[in-house]
Amino acid sequence: MLSREQNEPITRTNAGTSLGRLMRRYWIPALLAEEIPAPDCPPVQVRLLGEELVAFRDTRGRIGLLAENCLHRGTSLFYGRNEECGLRCIYHGWKYDVDGNVVDTPAEPAGSRFKDKLRHTAYPTHEAAGIIWAYLGPSEKKPLFPNYAYALVPLERTFVTKSLLECNYLQGLEGECDSSHLSFLHREFHGEGLQKFYQADTAPEYYTEDTDFGVRLVAVRHPSPSETYVRVSSFVMPVGCWIPAGHRKEIHMYVPLDDERAWRYDLVFNAERTITDAERYRRTMIEADYRRVRRKDNHYLQDRQAQRTKDFTGIDGFFNEDACATETMGPIYDRSREHLGQSDKGVIAVRRFILDAIKRHEAGEEAPHILYDESANDMSHIDTLAEVIPAECHWRDHFPHLTVESPGKRRALATA
Repeated sequence: MLSREQNEPITRTNAGTSLGRLMRRYWIPALLAEEIPAPDCPPVQVRLLGEELVAFRDTRGRIGLLAENCLHRGTSLFYGRNEECGLRCIYHGWKYDVDGNVVDTPAEPAGSRFKDKLRHTAYPTHEAAGIIWAYLGPSEKKPLFPNYAYALVPLERTFVTKSLLECNYLQGLEGECDSSHLSFLHREFHGEGLQKFYQADTAPEYYTEDTDFGVRLVAVRHPSPSETYVRVSSFVMPVGCWIPAGHRKEIHMYVPLDDERAWRYDLVFNAERTITDAERYRRTMIEADYRRVRRKDNHYLQDRQAQRTKDFTGIDGFFNEDACATETMGPIYDRSREHLGQSDKGVIAVRRFILDAIKRHEAGEEAPHILYDESANDMSHIDTLAEVIPAECHWRDHFPHLTVESPGKRRALATA
């Protein structure tokens, strides 16, 4: 369990909090690219880490992420005109470019230099894998965007959704760091494939290791004397977890809107082929405003008959089952009330890593998994997989690319 004194710093992310300062050192998802699909399209409101922002794609296709309220008198720029490479406030016509420069103040006298003294809050953005990422930290410390595998494949080999999670981000993230729940929460009574491994051994052995990117989480099951089922997940700072999903890989990210709500981003990618329409099924479970069809206020449309005959929950869809498990804990769960067991080793390891990162960052140390050197930008050791291997084989020997540090980082340190 965590004491209340520990629970506070690991769940609060607004500006001025310890975790808020740490999270702002990373590139984090701000919105989907589909929300601002074309130059000069309507802007979009974005709430991120407790900040009210507005995103727009300008005439040249560049993406701006600005504080929502106009510098002049505070009118929302969401209602502004997106035109001619800038966002113009409807109140007095003040216009901002993607970098936050005030490029026009038409209500001021001709020749006025007033606008040259001003600069609006604007955050750098990066578009990759169908997501608009944002960096909200100090401009002089802006890191490189990591060369994750999903950012290096053609866009058609990726697919991403987002959905609203009505609880603190950590509750969602912790669910990804716990492989034992697969034997229960996601159990299908007549399931095939991986279900046989989850049901044959419901108490996996856990191995965790701190890495340069976060925590590697390994669950080992023994469905028979001759075989071992190994499931490797990766918690990647600050809010992501890589999980295996058959022939695909998925990255689930829990991005705080504020302390009591988060966006869950599900990024699917396959390095070998285009994502099929059938693999995009999750979109049908999400409404136009990115709320799930099945949610707490309709009891996740639970089917009690299906719970008796079909599966463990009677709730259709893995991510709906995840949401039920985490949202029903309440907006911010008091972890001093929990009772942790062996099945929670992954959760404990991730909490410890985040708390240690907060402590070190507050003491002036660099945050983990922050990149400045392109020669060290090798993310090939971050992976997720699930395989059956011979019982006598150790998972480490079977997956030699799963190193604690990236090959690029080791090379950079050796030549430093």
